[in-house]
Amino acid sequence: EVADEFIVAYNCHCSNCRATTGSAFLPWGEIEREKLQVTKGAGSLMVIGDPDAAHAIRCGACGSLLYWTVREGAFVRVPYGSLVDEPALKPTAHMFVGSKAPWHEILDDLPQHDEYPWS
Repeated sequence: EVADEFIVAYNCHCSNCRATTGSAFLPWGEIEREKLQVTKGAGSLMVIGDPDAAHAIRCGACGSLLYWTVREGAFVRVPYGSLVDEPALKPTAHMFVGSKAPWHEILDDLPQHDEYPWS
């Protein structure tokens, strides 16, 4: 479960996000770590990386990416595709458009950034 209190949301087109999802891009929202709670299946979660530092969590049953840690673990980024309900905060921009899949065309009017929007 995650609170619908995301503080930022983006569509990421980097090669890592494409490989992680098997798709053209990854829409995600960032939230404080304490606002996300695993309520079922905690024993089957797969930790990718250092559990005491930067890591990602995947479902052990289906392999879906559930979240990954950022900013020393104080925040997590949650793939919007894993949410059941529609988040209030929609992605506000596209990031890493400079390395997006050449076969994918962005058709919305959101701002596009070649790298991080905050760089």
